[in-house]
Amino acid sequence: MIDLANRYKDRLQIIGVSEDDDATPEEVRDFAREAKINYPIVMGSDGISHEYGGVPALPTSFLVNTDGRIVQKHVGLFPPEVYDREIRALLGEHVDTPIETFVDHGEIFLKNAANATELPGVDFAGLKPDQRRLALKRMNSENCTCGCKLTIAQCRINESTCSTSEKLAAQIVHQISSARPAASAAR
Repeated sequence: MIDLANRYKDRLQIIGVSEDDDATPEEVRDFAREAKINYPIVMGSDGISHEYGGVPALPTSFLVNTDGRIVQKHVGLFPPEVYDREIRALLGEHVDTPIETFVDHGEIFLKNAANATELPGVDFAGLKPDQRRLALKRMNSENCTCGCKLTIAQCRINESTCSTSEKLAAQIVHQISSARPAASAAR
């Protein structure tokens, strides 16, 4: 990252986020000075991690374009060439690797989970529109219990193979589909 910050200093801003819960800002600053880190480091929070779709392991790197959209996420260490190639592609420079793009309609990034109308592995068939909205609302407000610290909807988007969020989502759909209407329940 230090080398990338030097090479692209006028066109790239690297920002480190300290995820050390027990470190003070002074300790982080001292570490950065000793390591000769040449880019800013901010103190992390659950809000930052949540905004960027969670940090499942350290290091986790995000490549964000000038519009503030995440265009790449790397969990773990990658060779410097990977980052260099992605930065050059984002800057419009020549790269020898095909670049795939997609359009985010709100179903992809976690910060848009509340706008999603479909979730991976969740069968909304048989729900009326108001029931579907209720199910999605619950999945966006109830947390997954797999340990990811995400809502059920976010976990389904982030890790579609999570059996915990899959079961929780199915339970919500079942509860809502089998619930009696409020008018008949009052009898």
